[in-house]
Amino acid sequence: MIEMPPLRFAEINGVRLGFYEAGPIGDRPPMVLCHGWPEIAFTWRRQIKALSAAGLRVIAPDQRGFGASEAPQAVIDYDIDCLTGDLVGLLDRLDIEKAIFVGHDWGGFLAWEMPLRHPARVAGVVALNTPHLPRAPVDPIVLLRKRYGERMYIVQFQNPGREPDQIFAANVDKLFDAFLRAPKPARAAASDGAIAGVGASPRLDLDFPAMVAAYDPAKDTRKRLLSEEEVKVFVDAFRASGFTGGLNWYRNISRNWERSAGQERVVRVPSLMIMAENDPVQPPSAADGMESLVPDLEKHLVRDCGHWTQEEKPDEVSGKLIEWRRRRFG
Repeated sequence: MIEMPPLRFAEINGVRLGFYEAGPIGDRPPMVLCHGWPEIAFTWRRQIKALSAAGLRVIAPDQRGFGASEAPQAVIDYDIDCLTGDLVGLLDRLDIEKAIFVGHDWGGFLAWEMPLRHPARVAGVVALNTPHLPRAPVDPIVLLRKRYGERMYIVQFQNPGREPDQIFAANVDKLFDAFLRAPKPARAAASDGAIAGVGASPRLDLDFPAMVAAYDPAKDTRKRLLSEEEVKVFVDAFRASGFTGGLNWYRNISRNWERSAGQERVVRVPSLMIMAENDPVQPPSAADGMESLVPDLEKHLVRDCGHWTQEEKPDEVSGKLIEWRRRRFG
């Protein structure tokens, strides 16, 4: 049986956002759980249950463009100012002064940006898989295009013709069947053409749309992480919302980089970096040297785990969140 708190809505910055809340209202600072792509707040269901049962207040929004939340049409409506502004607006709506922002994948990037752009509203940061990095010397899309070519997935997501949006929308079932599985050992993954790029080796040259379109579930021997009922929640959500809103986050990478010129990159709040040993895109090595940008940083390595860390190792992730939150904030 799937357990989630009641879905609530709030009008924030002109966008209707859906969110879930659990745990005692008096617990401070609460933890705001920020999902990545292609995810929705549902990805935090096990953490919502565990943290609230431990007496912690948790809030998990469907970010703009995802799930039950509205998806503005303009690409610019998904830049970092809009995304962090939504989280500040949600705190205002719930009369919360400060929160701990917990993020996975894109949500991790968002969590690291919160203390840089809204330091008065941030008590702490936890990132799953996503490291906090120095500002790139040039536009990141230019770098990725030069190194990996036009078909690399982040470069391809810039496509103004919306080719990736259409491919994913036509293959929603295959996308989540392919993505939401445990990684294979590196050697086995390298020899398996049907699922190339979603094994254990770090890979950034992936053509995700082509991979999803050609994916054959019958040839995939990796362990499924979710039940059919759980997968259906993701599939139904993205069939309803489409993929353009979420991919528009990627289409603001260059704009976000331009707007970060001159911005201090040091995060000055207690922070926790949770790394997954077998993440193929954001390996633990990507977090090497983070201490220079995050002085008050702890790291935790989740062994035998891939990119979908909170899905694959929910008890370990929830336990670490509870332990760190209690130790650092009482």
